[in-house]
Amino acid sequence: MSATDALMMAAEGGVIGDGRTGANLALGVGLIGVTIGWLALARAAGRISTGNARTGALSAMAVGLAGTALAVLHLATSSGGPGTGNGLVGAIAAIPLGLIAMVLGRRALTRLAVASASTAEHGQPGAVGPRRRMP
Repeated sequence: MSATDALMMAAEGGVIGDGRTGANLALGVGLIGVTIGWLALARAAGRISTGNARTGALSAMAVGLAGTALAVLHLATSSGGPGTGNGLVGAIAAIPLGLIAMVLGRRALTRLAVASASTAEHGQPGAVGPRRRMP
């Protein structure tokens, strides 16, 4: 089975299940992406000291992209309108979740870049202004 076939099967709800399974999968992936992005942003800000903020940010962006792709694919392949039980409303709700995950990951990467530039410029993390030499 190719990757395209696997995505189509996931978006359509798989072999077993109703039409909402694909939308629920996209919602779950989007929520996981938002959670990973929020944790990466907290790590980049220094509120959480465990884990790697860069890896978390990149993971949030990838998971958010996957959630958005699954939601769009489900919207493209489902028939009927909202309220028919095909999961259209869930897929529509999953798109912003995936986009939020990507934005949170990008913000964490930006915060890390600013922090590393500040560290390189001033020689120590959190330093404000130029370094002064003691006489």
